[in-house]
Amino acid sequence: MPQHAQNTRICRDCDGFATAAITTGTRHTDGTRATLRVTCPTCQGTGRTLPASFARTGR
Repeated sequence: MPQHAQNTRICRDCDGFATAAITTGTRHTDGTRATLRVTCPTCQGTGRTLPASFARTGR
């Protein structure tokens, strides 16, 4: 029997990978790498988007 796919609204800009760690190339004094955490500006780091009917505001 076929399984139904979940109907989750994944962000189209980040494909659900909302946060990325980018290395700067430098290291801290303890030897670990210095990284920057960057979140998707579209979904603000959630990985999901709201349906268009919920996202509309105004008249």
